[in-house]
Amino acid sequence: MAASTLEMALGYEHARIRELAEPAHHPAAAHPERRHQTDWFYAIAAQHLAAAEDVLLPRVRELPDGAELVVRYVGNAKELERSLRFLKGRQYGDSRFLHLHHEELWQHIDRLLTEHESMEASCSRQLCDQLDDSHVNALTEDLLEAEEVAPTRAHPSSPHIGRAGRIAHRIWRMADSAWDSAEGRVVPIKYHAHPKRDSALSHYLYGTPMPREEEPH
Repeated sequence: MAASTLEMALGYEHARIRELAEPAHHPAAAHPERRHQTDWFYAIAAQHLAAAEDVLLPRVRELPDGAELVVRYVGNAKELERSLRFLKGRQYGDSRFLHLHHEELWQHIDRLLTEHESMEASCSRQLCDQLDDSHVNALTEDLLEAEEVAPTRAHPSSPHIGRAGRIAHRIWRMADSAWDSAEGRVVPIKYHAHPKRDSALSHYLYGTPMPREEEPH
């Protein structure tokens, strides 16, 4: 059975987040001239988490055992967000996080990412069993659109789901953009460099030709 557009989208996102995380694993990534590698990973991961909470979790809640699935998902997301904040704090010299060991912190992040990927893969399969193709495609497109306007930083103590979560995400996006600019933090602002709407999946959905793509330097 062919993978649905939602499963393709999530698989693409998971692979791309892992790809962005790879150079950030290196201890030298903490050097100022290489901070952009961790910033890029952190921003994309935070955007994906917030968008999934806004778009996917309302539908997941409707599944059998959906309430339990949502609780597990949010628990993992909050712990992952806390770890991302620790990573950024250590990278930018925050004294509260300098005692954290780089390799141990990444081991924790990698474990949480694996759990996250497994939960999203399971939830997407169940959603695709419940929805017809047109609804799955619409859900996929909603996810891609939500990622483009999601917060670029992690906010583990903020509301994550429901109306309060969606409002919080909109407010944090504005605040994050202001702080990113003030700090000179490297974050994705045009998705031709890190494709979302212009990804292979998006071109598949729209039936448009794939352009030649250049990776950021």
